[in-house]
Amino acid sequence: MPTPAPHGIHKRSLLRDDVYESIRDAIVDGTFGPGERLRDPELEKWLGVSRTPIREALLRLERAGLIIAKPGHATIVAPLDPDSTASAQQVVAAMHELAARLAVPLLGRDQLAAMTEANGRFAHALGHDDVELALAADDDFHAVFVGTCGNDMIPAVLDQALPLLRRVERQRFSSHAARHSVTAHAEIIRLAGMGDADGAALATRENWLSLGTETTP
Repeated sequence: MPTPAPHGIHKRSLLRDDVYESIRDAIVDGTFGPGERLRDPELEKWLGVSRTPIREALLRLERAGLIIAKPGHATIVAPLDPDSTASAQQVVAAMHELAARLAVPLLGRDQLAAMTEANGRFAHALGHDDVELALAADDDFHAVFVGTCGNDMIPAVLDQALPLLRRVERQRFSSHAARHSVTAHAEIIRLAGMGDADGAALATRENWLSLGTETTP
C-alpha cells in the first residue's frame, strides 16, 4: 500500500521536543528546584499545550534522571544525587574523550580558531560572573570536537546524560574553581593544534572529570 500522509507528524515532534526542552531547562537552571512538585495543569498553563506532550516530556525527563514520577502520586524534581551525577559525569567525559580523539585528525584552522574564540568568551564570562554566558561558551568550545568527529551517536548519548550533570556545572561556573577550565581548554587547543589526538582526548576527559560532583543545592 502507498505510504500514508504524515498528518502533521513533524509539527507534533517539534512541539514535543520544545516542551521537553522547556521543562528540562527550567529544572537545570533552578526555576524548578530539587523536590519541587510538578503539576500537569500548571505546566499546561505555563507552556500553553495539552497534557499529552507534557506527559511525554515528563517520561523523557524521568529516564534522564531529572524527575521522580510515581503513578497516582506526585511528580517531583529529582534531588541532586552524588551517584547519579557521577555516573552521568563518567558517560559525558567518555563521549567527549572519544569525540576529541576522532576529531583532532580532521581539524582545520577554522575549528581551532572557533575553539580559541569560545575559550576567550568563556574566560570573559567567568570573569564577569555570568553563568549563562559561561555555559554557552563552554558548550561552543566542546561542540567543535563533537561536530567534527563524524560520529552521530555521540551527541545522542550526550543529550541523554548531560542534563543531569548540568546542574553541577552551574554550581561550578558560579565559583572560582571554574577558572581552571580556561587553562585546561587552552591546553586542549594546544594539543589539538599539534595533531596529538590521544593527548587532546585525555585532556578533554580530565577537563570533564574535574567538574566535581558537589550536590549542594
